[in-house]
Amino acid sequence: MYTPVAADVAKLRNTTGAGMMDCKKALAEAEGDFEKAIDILRKKGQKVAANRADRDSSEGAVIARVNEDNTLGAIISLNCETDFVAKNEAFIELAYELAEQALAYADKEEFLASDFHGQTVAEKLIEQTGVIGEKIEIGAFESIQGAYLGAYIHAGNKIAAITALSAKVDGAEEVAKAVSMQVAAMNPLALDETQVSQETIDKELEIERELLIKEGKPANIIDNILKGKMQRFYKDNTLVHQSFIKDPGMSVADYVKSVNPDLKITGFVRVALG
Repeated sequence: MYTPVAADVAKLRNTTGAGMMDCKKALAEAEGDFEKAIDILRKKGQKVAANRADRDSSEGAVIARVNEDNTLGAIISLNCETDFVAKNEAFIELAYELAEQALAYADKEEFLASDFHGQTVAEKLIEQTGVIGEKIEIGAFESIQGAYLGAYIHAGNKIAAITALSAKVDGAEEVAKAVSMQVAAMNPLALDETQVSQETIDKELEIERELLIKEGKPANIIDNILKGKMQRFYKDNTLVHQSFIKDPGMSVADYVKSVNPDLKITGFVRVALG
């Protein structure tokens, strides 16, 4: 029977990140065939992944990346089960590497099927489930394009946001980061009132109307009151109308215009754990 030598065990461990004893057993089962041993460890990962499929992977790392010319961005969440794993340096490094790869893909399925060092991203996640012993998966996947993008990752890697601006101008880098911080902190529903869904508007109007009726407001003034209520709703919940967190005396749109009167926000994406 083949007995693995220490150098081969160390090599397999460095390649896969699996435990020493797991690597030794895999090499013994594979009779020294290195690639076969890797497959054995992956199959072990598949078994572990299946056993943990119903586990809650609400911890992890949310990472935002933007390409070199600041025109393409992506955010992913690499999810796990415990905060202990989420804070692990190797886990965070993997999240950054995967987020960098995500820049090349328009949707989550394409990304999961893409090649990642000789295996698909999906296979890598299964492998890591076996190595770490926790359910590891891609939770959120968001991509965005624009004339100029800037990103922000909140401390602890729990929230990330990317903002798209209408042009690359002096001060665009600072604006994009500041607005991304706003998005991360205030979680707007939409860019402006035109992008709020009709379903959301109808629901808000229904709630406010019922409250006004209960308060005994005259029927002939309720519609006018509702207009004011919706203006307040848009101010609180749409990005351009929100009070700017760094200077509450101005709106986010006013802040952007103060840097360049022709500059506008054209979009944003946000991902948070939980």
